[in-house]
Amino acid sequence: MTRPVTRVVVADDQPVICAGFAALLDAQPDLEVVGTAADGRELVELARRTTPDLALVDVRMPHLDGIEATRVVTAELATRVLVLTTFDLDAYVYEAIRAGASGFLLKDVTAERLVEGVRLVAEGSMLLGPAVTRRLVDDFAARGAAQPDADLAPLSPREREVLRGLARGRSNAEIAADLVVAPETVKSHVAEVLRKLSLRDRIQAVVWAYEHGLVRPGG
Repeated sequence: MTRPVTRVVVADDQPVICAGFAALLDAQPDLEVVGTAADGRELVELARRTTPDLALVDVRMPHLDGIEATRVVTAELATRVLVLTTFDLDAYVYEAIRAGASGFLLKDVTAERLVEGVRLVAEGSMLLGPAVTRRLVDDFAARGAAQPDADLAPLSPREREVLRGLARGRSNAEIAADLVVAPETVKSHVAEVLRKLSLRDRIQAVVWAYEHGLVRPGG
């Protein structure tokens, strides 16, 4: 079956890296790079002009960094954002998720993993590598006590169980096996969780679950 074409923009202030990522993605039959940007301000203008399906964004850029650019793009457009981060340097994972990013990859990612990640995020999946997940959980742990769980009231007991599964990184199939229900049922519960909590996607649901004490780092 032929994949639908995903329109992509690439933003990185290092021209060689930006051109390399753009060339790699544009060589795929189901991906079309419709523009590149050298900083966050250029990215916002480019996204407004081209309305891409996905933006591949470096966290560290001049004029407007990747986090602020992500916040503007996801607030104004239906564009999904896949952030590139350097684990040894970047401490912005939490803020980027709050800004609306749907996934993260390390900048030394292999070509195959980059293409796979772009496709996954474009299709609506969340993408957190192990190193990025560790940083995210460490960040939550450092923030101390979670908010009161009064905001859980809109969720049914089963929806809370599904949200716990999401926050622990489990797939729909794994959650379905845990709860002894069909994967389609879990998918419906996930949709209801996102709707009731006014969340954009699964990755924001993970953040919400940690913030509200439904799950805890190490728990």
